[in-house]
Amino acid sequence: MNVERSSLCNCVVNFLLEENYLLTAFELLHELLDDGRDDQAIRLKDFFADQSQFPPDQISRFNTLRVADPQSLLEEKEALEEKLALSEYELRLSQEDVSKLKTELQKKTEYPLAELHVADSSTDVSVNHGLPIQRKKRSYRLTAMTFYEEVSDQNLDVWQNTPACVPDALRHYYYQYLSSTSEAAEEKIATLRENESLLKANESLNHEKECLLKNKELTNGQIGSLTKSLEALKKDLKDKENLVQVSKQSVEQQRKELNDCRAEITALKVHIEGYRSGRHVVDNDMDNVQSQSIGKIQARNYRRETALIEEKVVEIHEDKGATPSQNNAASGGLHDEDAQTLPVQTLNEDTDKPEEVLHDLSLGYVNGAFENSERVSELSENGGFILKSDNLSGKAVSENTGLGTIQILADALPKIVPYVLINHREELLPLIMCAIERHPDSNTRDSLTHTLFNLIKRPDEQQRRIIMDACVSLAKNVGEMRTETELLPQCWEQINHMYEERRLLVAQSCGDLAEFVRPEIRDSLILSIVQQLIEDSATVVREAAAHNLALLLSLFPNMDKYFKVEELMFQLVCDPSGVVVEVSLKELVPAVIKWGNKLDHILEVLLPYILTSAQRCPPLSGVEGSMESHLRVLGERERWNIDVLLRMLAELLPAVHQKAIETCPFSSVVETTETEISTPLLQLYAGGHVEWAAFEWMHVECFPDLIQLACLLPQKEDNLRNRITKFLLAVSEHFGDSYLTHIMLPIFLVAVGDNADLTFFPSTSHSRIKGMRPRTSVAEQLSTMCVLPLLLAGVLSAPSKREQLAEYLRKLLVEGTGDEMQSTKHNMEIINAVRFLCTYEENHSMIFNILWEMVVSSNINMKISAANLLKVIVPYIDAKLASTHVLPALVTLGSDQNLTVKYASIDAFGAVAQHFKNDMIVDKIRVQMDAFLEDGSHEATIAVVRALVLAVPHTTDSLRDYLLSKIFQLTSMSISASDLMRRREKANAFCEAIRALDATDLPATSIRDFLIPAIQNLLRDLDALDPAHKEALEIIMKERSGGTFETISKVMGAHLGLASSVSSFFGEGGLLGKKETAEPSPEVVESPKQAPQPPPPAEDTRFMRIMRGNFTDMLRGKGKTQEDTQNN
Repeated sequence: MNVERSSLCNCVVNFLLEENYLLTAFELLHELLDDGRDDQAIRLKDFFADQSQFPPDQISRFNTLRVADPQSLLEEKEALEEKLALSEYELRLSQEDVSKLKTELQKKTEYPLAELHVADSSTDVSVNHGLPIQRKKRSYRLTAMTFYEEVSDQNLDVWQNTPACVPDALRHYYYQYLSSTSEAAEEKIATLRENESLLKANESLNHEKECLLKNKELTNGQIGSLTKSLEALKKDLKDKENLVQVSKQSVEQQRKELNDCRAEITALKVHIEGYRSGRHVVDNDMDNVQSQSIGKIQARNYRRETALIEEKVVEIHEDKGATPSQNNAASGGLHDEDAQTLPVQTLNEDTDKPEEVLHDLSLGYVNGAFENSERVSELSENGGFILKSDNLSGKAVSENTGLGTIQILADALPKIVPYVLINHREELLPLIMCAIERHPDSNTRDSLTHTLFNLIKRPDEQQRRIIMDACVSLAKNVGEMRTETELLPQCWEQINHMYEERRLLVAQSCGDLAEFVRPEIRDSLILSIVQQLIEDSATVVREAAAHNLALLLSLFPNMDKYFKVEELMFQLVCDPSGVVVEVSLKELVPAVIKWGNKLDHILEVLLPYILTSAQRCPPLSGVEGSMESHLRVLGERERWNIDVLLRMLAELLPAVHQKAIETCPFSSVVETTETEISTPLLQLYAGGHVEWAAFEWMHVECFPDLIQLACLLPQKEDNLRNRITKFLLAVSEHFGDSYLTHIMLPIFLVAVGDNADLTFFPSTSHSRIKGMRPRTSVAEQLSTMCVLPLLLAGVLSAPSKREQLAEYLRKLLVEGTGDEMQSTKHNMEIINAVRFLCTYEENHSMIFNILWEMVVSSNINMKISAANLLKVIVPYIDAKLASTHVLPALVTLGSDQNLTVKYASIDAFGAVAQHFKNDMIVDKIRVQMDAFLEDGSHEATIAVVRALVLAVPHTTDSLRDYLLSKIFQLTSMSISASDLMRRREKANAFCEAIRALDATDLPATSIRDFLIPAIQNLLRDLDALDPAHKEALEIIMKERSGGTFETISKVMGAHLGLASSVSSFFGEGGLLGKKETAEPSPEVVESPKQAPQPPPPAEDTRFMRIMRGNFTDMLRGKGKTQEDTQNN
C-alpha cells in the first residue's frame, strides 16, 4: 500500500507541475509536510527551493505588498460577481456555439487525429475532475480548494454527469497513461506472456506431480515384488550352497575311485607286459578286452582330470618355469600313469612339439580304439565309448571319428599346454583354434578361448601379433555372433589385468576384431572399451589405444559419436607421454578429420583451448596495470598442453591450406597458380564481394589468437615462442610469398605498432586489424617484448624476406638507438627480440654485420646496446664466432673512453667466460681483465670481480686461479679509510667471490698461497665487513686451514685486539656449541711423480662448501644467492 500511495502521489505531483498549477502544488507541499510524509514531498521541496524559478528578490517584494482590508475585499468581490454573471452568460452562449461546431465538424471529417484530440481533451477534463475528489479523500482540503480556484476553464461541479465518473479516477487515468507508451505495452505483453508460461509450467508441474505419485505407487509395488524375489533368491542360494557341499563330497568320492582305477590300470599293464615277454604271439582277445576296459576308464576320467587341472595349470607352470619332467613330479603324478598306460594315445613326457603330440594322439586313437575292424567307437555324452555294430556307412564312421578326435583334443590341450616351453607355445595355436572352431560344447569352447588368451603370461610384441592373427583367423571362420559372444568377452576380461602386456592384447583386439562384429557394436561397446584403455596408467596401452581408435573410425556406421571421438582425440593429444602424443598427431588426428570431415569444428575448439591453457595460469605479478600482470607463470602441465596443441595446429596446416584452395570462389585464378595464393587472387579477395571463410580463418582468427597467446608468455618461454615461429614459417611456405607480403606482414607490423599497407584486405576488416595496434605504453612494451620476436623470426625470416629483415633490424638497432628521444624506449625488449632471433643459426652473420656498425659508431647509447646485445647472444654461438666476432668487438668496446661503455663490455666478457672453456678465449679474457684492473678505478674492480664470479662454476681452473690471485692482490693493497661505503661494496664483492670459489675444487697451493691470505686480509677490516660475511669467512678458514686455524685466530686476535673474535665463535660457549676437535693435518710432501694432495677429502667438504654458499643468506635474510646473481 505504501508503494501504491507513493506512486499515486508522484503522479499527482507530476500532473500539477506539468499543468503549471503551482498554487495547488504549493498547498500540497504544506499538507504533505503537516501529514509527516516528507519522503513524498522531496520533489516539491526541490522545485520551490529552486532560485531560478522563484528568485529571492521577487519573493521579498511580494512580501512587502499591502494586505487588503475586509471592506475593500468585499467591494471587489461584488464587482467580480457582476462580471462573473456576465461572463457565465457569455460562456453559456459560447459553449452552445462550440457544441454546434463540434457536431458539424464530426460530420465533415472522419480523421482519427480529431478523435485523438477529443479523447485527449476529455482525458484532461476527467483528470481535472478527478484530482479534487482524490485530494478530498486524502484529507488534503486546502490543496483541493486551491486546485478548484486555479482551474478556470472547466466546471468541476458537474463531475457526476461526465462519462469519466469512476472510482479512483486519477489512479485509473495514471495507469492508463502509463500503459499508452510503447515501453509499457511491451512490458504488459511480456507480463502476459510470462503469466501464460507460468500457468503452463504450473500445469506441467501438477501433471508431473501426478505422474510421480503414480510412479511412486508402482515403485512401491516393485519394491515389494523385489523383496519377495530377494527372499526367494536367498533361499535358492542356501539350497545351492548345500548342493555345493554335496558336490564336493561327490568329487572326493570320485577322486578315490580315480585312484582305484589308476591302480587297476597299472596292474593290467604289468600283467600285459609280463604276458608279452612270455609269449611271442599276441592274443587278440586279450588285447580287445584291455582296450575296451582302458577306453571306458579313460573316457570316464578325462573330464574329471581336465576340470581339476585347467584352472591352475597355465599360471603355475609359467611362474615356476620348470621342465616338463619337474612339473610332472610337482603335480603329484596326475598325468604320469595315464600317459604311460593308455593304448589309445601314448604321450611322451619329453615331447616338446605339439605336432608330435597330435600325431601320437591320432595314431594311438586309430590303432587302439579302432583295432577291431568290425566295430567302431562313438563318443557318448558322458565321455565313454559305446560299441556299435558294423552296419554303419563309412561317412558316419568318418564324422564320428572327427568328432571324437576333437573331443579328445579339447580334453587333452589343457594338460599339454603347461608342459610346453613358453617360447614354443604359439605352436599350439592351430590345435587350439581347431578345437574352438569345431567343438560342439559352448562351455568347452569358452575354456579353450580362455586358454588361448592366457597362453603366455606376458607376451611380447611378436607373440601378441601371433595371438591376434589367430583370433582374426578364428573370427573369420566362426562369424559375427560367435565372435561377439565368445572371443570378445574372453579378450576384454583382461582389461584390468595386472600385466600391461595383457591389456595391450585388449587394445589390439579393438582394432583387429572390430571388422568381424556387427556395426552397432563398434561405436558402442568397442568404443567404450577404447575409452577405458585411454585412461590406463601404462604408456604403451594408451599408445595402442590411440592407434586402434584410428583404425576403428573407418568402421563406424554413422557419425553419432563424433563429438565423443573428438573429445578422446584432444585427450590423447594432451597426454603426458610423448609417444602417445606422436601416435595421436600422426595417426589419430588425420583419421578423425578424414572420418568426420569437421576440420572447422576442430579448429574452432583448438585455438580457445590453447588460449585457455595459458590464461588460467597465475599472473607473473599482482601489481595491477604493470606489464608483468599480463604475463602468466606456466605450470609444467599447461606448458606441455600448449606445446602439443601448437604441434597439432602445425599438423593441421596442410589440411587448412587444402580446404582454402578447394573453397576458393575464384576457381579460374586458383587453377593457374596451383596451390599458392597469388596477388591477383588477393586483389579479388580485397573487393569484399564474396565470402571465403576457410581462407579468412588464418588471418582473422588464428593470427590474432597466436599474438594474444604470445603476449601471455614470459621471456623464458622460448620453446613455445619457437613453436609459434615454426608455425608462421610453415604458413608462409604453404600460402606463398604474396600471402606473406600482403596479409601476414601487415598484421604483425600493426601488432608491434608500425604502419602497414592494408590494401589487400576487405574494407570491413580494416577496423579489426587496426584494433590490434597497442594503445598504451604498457601495451607497446608488451608487444615489443612478445610480438616483435615473432615478426623477426617467424615472418621476416622467410627466405624471400631476408633483405627486408636486415633493413628492419638496422632500423631497430642503428636508427632507433641513434635517436636520442627513443634510445631508451623499450631498448631491453628489442635486445631480447634480437636474442631470440639469434637462436636460429642462419641469422648470425646478418646480426654481427649490424653489430659491427654499432660498435664503431660514435653514439654512446648504440655502443652500450651493442655490449648488452653481445652479452645476451653469447649462449647461442660457438667458440669460433666467439673468438672471431664477439671478443674483437668487446675488446674494441672495452678500450672506449666512456666508462659506461667499458663497464658494459666487462659484463659481456663475463658472459663469454661463463660459456666457453677454450684456452685461447680464456687467455684473451685474462689479458683484457688485467687491462681493466690496471685502471685502478673502484667501479672497474667491482665489475671485473662480479663478472668473473658468474663464470666460476663453469669456467676452467686457470681462470679460477686467476680470479683468486687477483682477489688476494686487491685485498693486500692499503685500505683508504676515507670512504666507508666503497670499502663495504668492495668487501662484499670479494666475499661473494671467495664463497663461490670455495664451492669448487681448488688446488692446495692456491688455497695456501691465495685463499687463506685473502681471507686474512678481509678480516683485518672488520668495519667494512658484513657480520654474515665475517662468519662465513671464518668457517671457510677453519675448514681450509685444518689444525692451524686456532693458531692463526690467536695471532689475528692479538694483532687486532680481538682475542675471542674467532675462538669464541667456535669455542665451547660460542655459537656452534661444543668445540670441535680436529686432528692437525700433516704437512704436504710433494713427490717427484705425484701431484700434491689437498688436506680434506673433496667428497666430504664440497657439499659443506656448497651448503655454506647459502649460509650468509640464511643469517641475513637479504643476500643474493649465486644463482640469483647469475640470472641478473
